[in-house]
Amino acid sequence: MAQANESAAHERPLWRRIVDYPLVALVIAVVLFIAASALAMVIGKPLQPMPQIERTVLRALIGIVLVVAVYKLVIARLGERPRDDLRLDKDTGRNLGLGMALGFAIMAVSVGIAAVLGVYRIVGPGDTSRLVLELVTVAILPGIMEEMLFRGILFRWIEDFGGSWAALLVTSALFGLAHIMNPNATWFSSFAIAMEAGVLLGGAYMLTRSLWFPMGLHAAWNFTQGEIFDVPVSGIDEHGLVQAKLSGPPLLSGGSFGLEASLIALVLATAIGVWLVWLAVRRGRIVAPHWARQRRLSAT
Repeated sequence: MAQANESAAHERPLWRRIVDYPLVALVIAVVLFIAASALAMVIGKPLQPMPQIERTVLRALIGIVLVVAVYKLVIARLGERPRDDLRLDKDTGRNLGLGMALGFAIMAVSVGIAAVLGVYRIVGPGDTSRLVLELVTVAILPGIMEEMLFRGILFRWIEDFGGSWAALLVTSALFGLAHIMNPNATWFSSFAIAMEAGVLLGGAYMLTRSLWFPMGLHAAWNFTQGEIFDVPVSGIDEHGLVQAKLSGPPLLSGGSFGLEASLIALVLATAIGVWLVWLAVRRGRIVAPHWARQRRLSAT
């Protein structure tokens, strides 16, 4: 079977072998993602006269539709081993639901620990007037778009080239670095994001080989801390179902960046992320580097 696969690979035209090489496919996929996102902004410009909530929600939906369409039609078909990580099958609802439940649980437990330690307290009723807007912009949009980029594109082809461990390390670092320009961000907050979210979301993807699990986890993580508990989401102040304040030592409260920059979330989420990675290892979901796979094929 391995020899048959190798023969089939060599039978492909040269241009196709170049396009399907992991690092080339990675660049093409990133360019297509950026192009689809830019096109969504252009299409959304005529919506400017609309009220803010409707305009923002429609622009977000346009962006999601275009990026998902490009992924389905082109990106999922790239590479030496094409696959659709956003496929609809019998496990879709389960993976999405488990991701949402886990994202909610992690942030709810983090807030609970912070409350017990006295660094989180509810000070009044919240504001639900912008709930739909923030559901889309804070939870659904980043949950889909960021996971499509970081796990669906970057992780997939870095892993195809350098193996699972390289993909986990590089995408976690890039995910943390991507948040360094957020309001109230510090190098420690970016380190915390890389560890707690990068490893957690990478582990979720490795375990299921599906984007539904990390997308659900990411969206629920953001929505729970921001729109339920009124905790800043990656440094951005939100309006939750309650009005709350963080105070006390920054290592426990996360300071102005929010609980994501606290030891509470760092320890809890990283531990769960390591557990997901361990499960992926136990279930044989680790991918060897491209050159190691080629050596094995040559030896058979």
